[in-house]
Amino acid sequence: MKFEEYPLVVPSLEELSKEYEKLIAKLENAKNADEQINTFRQVIKFDDHVETMFTIISIRYSLDTTNETYAHAQDVMDEVAPQLQVYSEKINKIMLNSPYRKELEDAFGTYLFKQLELALKCFDAKIIEDLQKENKLVSKYDKVMAGAKIKFNGQTYNLSQMGKFTTDVDRNVRKKATKAVAKFFEKNHEEIGQIYDDLVHVRDNMAKKLGFKNFIELGYARLGRLDYNDKDVANYRKQIQEVFVPIWVKLFKRQMKRIKIRSPRFYDLGLNYLTGNPRPIGDAHFLVEQARTMYKEMSKETGEFFDFMTENHLMDLEARPGKQGGGYMTYLAEYKSPFIFSNFNGTSGDVDVLTHEFGHAYQGYCSRNIKVPSYRSPTLEACEIHSMSMEFFAWPWMDKFFGENADKYRYAHLADAMMFLPYGVTVDEFQHFVYEHPNATHTERCAKWREIEKKYTPLKNYKGFDVYEEGNLWLRQSHIFQTPFYYIDYTLAQVVAFQFLVEMHKNQPRAWAKYNRLCKMGGKYPFTELLSHAHLRNPFEDGSLKKIARPLNKILRSFDDQNM
Repeated sequence: MKFEEYPLVVPSLEELSKEYEKLIAKLENAKNADEQINTFRQVIKFDDHVETMFTIISIRYSLDTTNETYAHAQDVMDEVAPQLQVYSEKINKIMLNSPYRKELEDAFGTYLFKQLELALKCFDAKIIEDLQKENKLVSKYDKVMAGAKIKFNGQTYNLSQMGKFTTDVDRNVRKKATKAVAKFFEKNHEEIGQIYDDLVHVRDNMAKKLGFKNFIELGYARLGRLDYNDKDVANYRKQIQEVFVPIWVKLFKRQMKRIKIRSPRFYDLGLNYLTGNPRPIGDAHFLVEQARTMYKEMSKETGEFFDFMTENHLMDLEARPGKQGGGYMTYLAEYKSPFIFSNFNGTSGDVDVLTHEFGHAYQGYCSRNIKVPSYRSPTLEACEIHSMSMEFFAWPWMDKFFGENADKYRYAHLADAMMFLPYGVTVDEFQHFVYEHPNATHTERCAKWREIEKKYTPLKNYKGFDVYEEGNLWLRQSHIFQTPFYYIDYTLAQVVAFQFLVEMHKNQPRAWAKYNRLCKMGGKYPFTELLSHAHLRNPFEDGSLKKIARPLNKILRSFDDQNM
């Protein structure tokens, strides 16, 4: 089936509840282990059905937030989804307290039961109303951001579409475009700040109702973090500060020298070369066709999968009014189909989507036959390994997308990835402050953001942009609103993906075989255990970042970036 043929069904709480109640009764009254195992398999099948129904709604709404039918379905889902967690809680308790627990663990694995125990800590019927409020607030934020109409050079653009202007070779264009975007935040920062304040209080309230000290503990539990905690993350941020902040400073200065800027402003960060950033040499259709060739040549599996995605219309790539910003991959379990969403804007980021989101989708495809839903995909920091590593595996084909500027892309891709790490931990440290101090005002939050930003990216200069100098830049980072504490996962995954790049330079077939094995493992293990099984270095271990940084600097030095 093509995506447009997937039915949009507005969920009925009554109908879904009846089916869950039947399954729970059957699970509860099972007369032996085999009967309970078979019933749990039925639960899994129905969970996949419900999840797919919700995912279709979410995708369609993100494709057009102005569509009343989709908006209504999204509103209903925001109400219904939290109420269904009551049934998940009952099922989890039956499984955990089953007299056939040993047989169940033999059938489904011990890790599943650790996940169920964690899920129980994250939910109680008394927080249903809070979960509904949280959903509605996130949807409200998404709508405000998707509704941005930015006037620039006589045209109207959304936030994603403005990206190409903020990387323009003409400094005046960059500055003017950045001003236009800043005006949106000057006008809306109080409203967006209030949405976030409401979210923080709802989340803090939920955490305390559930017996957690604060939302940090609940946030980590919701992300399935069984094998590390906030102290491990704080030590990891310290390593980033020690190892990668000096690299950030060095690369920043090198970049400004390259583009001949003596008094850099933050809007100069988007330009990598005086001759202009490498841009794709064709439109969206051209890029898709080049990607088709690339994936056919990369491996038999990737070629078949790319054809599956295009033939079934499982990618929506171009920016347009009313479409949500950003990019994502999601999975439709009932159809064993990933879906890729993005906002092409004519920059190298368009190629990143065809590699990054495709890496996510490829892993989903590799794990599509794993029966236990929570084993199909790992926790989020491990998910990002698949996507970021695929970006590097695509390097040999960059000539197809960028022509003679392929090396410009490769150098900028690696340098930007290394410079991203300090920003990524800025987002994370900021969120820890927020949820440790839930009653801080919007002004205090912004001041803290700016303080943390100076610590990790010390040369950023917002002169002439008061809204950003006051610390409002974080308002455009959707992850802060949608999925608290997720953003650090990008940095953890990036550090692991760097290992694949280094391995590629030594032995590409061996690196690809290791990557494929990782994709096929899905989420059968927690993050650090998954790394161990895949023979990859753990970013949390002291000294690991230094060992990873050394060969990366060597790869960077192989490019003559000053003459690009």
